[in-house]
Amino acid sequence: MLDQRPAATLAERAAGLTPPAVAKGVRGLSDRAIAWLFIAPTLALLLAINIFPLIWTIRLSFTNYRANPPNAPLKWLGLERYSDLLTDPDIWHGMQVTARFVVSTVAIETLLGFALAYLVDRKFRGHGFWTTVILIPMMLSPAVVGNFWTFLYQPQIGLFNYVVGFALGIDPSSFQMIGDVRLAPWSIVIVDVWMWTPYVMLICLAEAAEVDRASKWRQFWSITLPMAMPFIMLAVLFRGIENFKMFDMVNLLTNGGPGSTTELASITLKREAFEKWTTGYSSAFAVILFVTIFGLANIYVKALNRVRQR
Repeated sequence: MLDQRPAATLAERAAGLTPPAVAKGVRGLSDRAIAWLFIAPTLALLLAINIFPLIWTIRLSFTNYRANPPNAPLKWLGLERYSDLLTDPDIWHGMQVTARFVVSTVAIETLLGFALAYLVDRKFRGHGFWTTVILIPMMLSPAVVGNFWTFLYQPQIGLFNYVVGFALGIDPSSFQMIGDVRLAPWSIVIVDVWMWTPYVMLICLAEAAEVDRASKWRQFWSITLPMAMPFIMLAVLFRGIENFKMFDMVNLLTNGGPGSTTELASITLKREAFEKWTTGYSSAFAVILFVTIFGLANIYVKALNRVRQR
């Protein structure tokens, strides 16, 4: 005969695993309360890791605080730090370099990523092998990628210079990707595109598997592209946010050089915080970057939702 006893509630099961002194109180809780009790430690940890540092950074941005020396008298400056930031030409230069980097990388990665997704979705011999090969760059650490491409960009022994020299018929040592003011911005764009185009491809593949598999040009524009557009916009959002705060790969590859040609906003922030030790100033800059990214992302998400509702 089947057991007709009702299933134990979440509270009863939890009470059975607790000491008798606590079990009585646990049995009186609802399942919803028990669920909140279980996730409360995780929420507290997230608040401590994310919310508290943000509040502390905002507070420091209104002061003259310096981490070195840490015992200097603290003075409340109000909006003076923000005023200094908005009139600092170095800050605006860093923001312009960041904007050019974000627009260039996101545009190229989106085009190449969608093209690769469209090609990979057309099943062919060796499909699985080549898909795996394409995904390898995004599996690597940015630190490894930075050091790897620093070696490739070496004018004397770097493979990149030899390939370009062979293709264009020029001396491989006649140009320096990292050391040339004109080429250095493109050097970090090339590395980021090489590393993260597979990520965009994966997002686009999520939709490519559900749309019409015909390869006709008209069906591509009328069916495939419109249906994949929300996923493409989602990829643009993710890569835009990540590239706006890009630091590790560029820091290892060029460290903002030559001069300040590739000095992104994140590298400027690092210099202010950990080289000049202007903690209050760098905190104000971090707040401005956060508000900028949050505001642009919020506007973009609203546009994305309108596209998805069509």
